[in-house]
This record gives sequence, structure tokens and C-alpha cells, in this order.
Amino acid sequence: MEKAKSQYGTFRESMRAPIHSWFTYPAGYSYRLVEVKIEEAGLDKDSLVLDPFLGSGTTGVAAKFMGIPSIGYEAHPFVQQIATAKLNWDVNTEELRDVIDAFAHEAAKKMPKLAEKIDLTTVPELLPKCYSDQTLRELLGLWKLVQESISDPAHVLFFKVAMTNTLRVVSSAGTGWPYIAPSKFAEKKVDRPALPNLLKRLDQMVLDLDYVQGGRIGKAKATLVSGDSRNMSKVKDASVDLVVTSPPYLNNFDYADRTRLEMYFFGDATSWGDITSKVRDKLVIAATTQVNGSTLPEGMLKSDIRDAAPKVHKDLMKTITALGIEKKLKKGKKNYDWMVAGYFNGIFDILAECARTVKVGGEMHWVLGDSAPYGIHIPTEKFIGDIALELGFASYTEEILRTRGDKWKNNPQRHGVALQESIITIKR
Repeated sequence: MEKAKSQYGTFRESMRAPIHSWFTYPAGYSYRLVEVKIEEAGLDKDSLVLDPFLGSGTTGVAAKFMGIPSIGYEAHPFVQQIATAKLNWDVNTEELRDVIDAFAHEAAKKMPKLAEKIDLTTVPELLPKCYSDQTLRELLGLWKLVQESISDPAHVLFFKVAMTNTLRVVSSAGTGWPYIAPSKFAEKKVDRPALPNLLKRLDQMVLDLDYVQGGRIGKAKATLVSGDSRNMSKVKDASVDLVVTSPPYLNNFDYADRTRLEMYFFGDATSWGDITSKVRDKLVIAATTQVNGSTLPEGMLKSDIRDAAPKVHKDLMKTITALGIEKKLKKGKKNYDWMVAGYFNGIFDILAECARTVKVGGEMHWVLGDSAPYGIHIPTEKFIGDIALELGFASYTEEILRTRGDKWKNNPQRHGVALQESIITIKR
């Protein structure tokens, strides 16, 4: 049981589960955590589960499997599309199989000539670094064929999710989640056929839909809101029974950058600045790439935090000040102080919305990781728990899932602070 719990904060179990496995999300957590918390809370069809950081849909999909209604917010537009596809179980699988068969036939007939016409000089420079010319032409040709031959938006999105998986499978570069490392493989690019991998993925996804439509599992409405959970106006006051979520870890992980390959390929973005305006600026700050001085209030932390939780505000300001001093001594001068301030400004607003929407007697379960930028420890779970208490929650407890950062212990540039991943349970 303890070993199973240690995996709650990872996506490992979800990679083998129907629907969940459609997209390997670098910030994912186990669907089993959601199942366990729903069972422990004794929820039924009249209950409501909330996830303010829905990501690729783990909480919503798990709740849907169990017949429990849910609502989730996701501000990352590409990841939100993945969640939309995973939560749509009403696709007619007979029609979908016909569409896939027709597509496979068209691809076999048209692909060689279609691929030859693809102009690689117009694509973002990251793409040719990750694939051989032949493989990239085939990938782009297949996506062009999808757009030209498939009219139903739900079917197009289904293919897009399958293409997303194929992009990682056939790349010659280091594109395993979460990082993209094309430079390490620049001289080793090999041709890898995309169509067989795409069709294999599509077949498995259809089988998953057959499974969920077969009546062997529960079904419930899963509402997905494409937007920012700092304002959850679509959730009524005191309507939520359970929150299961995992916010961004405060470890300088650029969530927008981790989907750069996909967004460039599908034309959802064409440059670093494009991704900043379309994604980074919409997300809760968790990386130095998201923040500059102009995005923070005077004094860095919001006055709302000072007014609602003065002790937390004081402790946070001590940490932020220490980071600012350390920054001046470091070569890279990373704005970790700004990052920490921006992070808790956003988290505070989300906790305030949770305080409004969670019923008395309801619970929240947040999967969290602490951090230590410049070696200065930030107990994220304690700060979040203490803010929740000041906002009206009754209590919180912490359960450590696993230690983190062990694989970096021999890196001389790495801090020596022991880190962990935890679940904090916050009761209303």
C-alpha cells in the first residue's frame, strides 16, 4: 500500500489505463488517487468534484468512470484540448472506425506525393531538429490529410490526440516527457514511419471508447472550463464536495515550453513569444520565464494575502527577500524572488475561490512538491495549508508520498536540500 501511495504523484499508473493513457502529461498524477479519495468521501451521483488545475483531465476522467459529476478548469489551451477529447465518450465508434479506415486508405494512396510537396523551410526550426526530413514530411502530410478529409470537429480532435502521441514516438530527438533535447541527437536522425504508429494509436483509442461505452463503468457529466481558476464563476457557492488537484510545483518548470513541440507542429504557435502570449501569460506563475517586475504588485505580494493571512505574508516576504539577496550573488541572477511572489499571489486567489465553493464538511486533496531555489527551502505545502486556514478551512494534514531530487545529489551545482512530494488534506 505504501509503495502504491508513493506513485500517487506520478503519471506512471495512468500510462497503462484506458483513456488516461491517451496523453502522457509531464505534470500528471495517478488516477488511483482520485478513485481512493472519492471512495473515502462516499460520494454519489448528486455530489460534485472540482479540479482547479485539470491538466489533461485525470480528475475528470476518474470521476466519470465512477459516475461522479465533476468540473475542472484548465488555462493551457493545448492541454485543454487533450482533456476535451478524453472526456468525450459520446463519439460513435462505428462511425469513427469508418473514418479511420477511409483515412488509412487515402493516406496509403496519397501520402508519397503529399509528403513530397511539404515545404520544410516554412516550419519552426525546432521541428527539423527532432525528425529526419522524410519522417517530418510524412507527419506534416498526415496532419494535412486529416484537416482536408475529416469534417467532424470531434473526429479531428481525436486524430489530433493520436498524432500527439505519434510525434513523440517517431522522433529521433530526446523528446521523452517532459524535456525536448534535439541537439543531443542532431547527427543520429533516422527515418521512422509515422502512419503505422498513428493507426495503431487510433485503434487503441477506439478500443478504449468501446470499453467505456460498454456499460461496465459509471458515467457522469464532466464539465471542462477553458479558463483561469483564479475566478471560478461557473461553480456555485458551497456546491463542491471534494477537490482533488495538483497545482504547478514551484520548481521553475515551464509548462508552456513542455508542449512547444506539439504547438509548433499543429500551428497553434510559431515562436517563443507566441507561446508566451497564448500560454505562459495565462498560467499561474511557476517559472522565471513567466514573470517580470511589471507583472507583480508593489511589494511583490498581494495586499489580500497580508490582510487575510498576515503571518504567512510575513514569512513569505522573508523568503522572497532572501531570494532577492541571493540573486545578486549568483551568476545567472534568476528571478526566483519574483517567481515565488507570483506563484503565491495566484495560489491565494484559487484558495479563496475554493473557500467559497467547497461545502462545510468537504475536503481538498492537493498533491504538492516543495522546492529550494538557490538552496532556500520553500515549504509550499505549509504555506498553502496555512493560507487555507486563514480563509476559513478548519484544518489540514500532510502525508509525505516520496522524496525528490535524489538523482541530482551528485551534481555539484545542485543544492543539498532534501525535497519531498506530499498530499495535503484540507478540511472545510
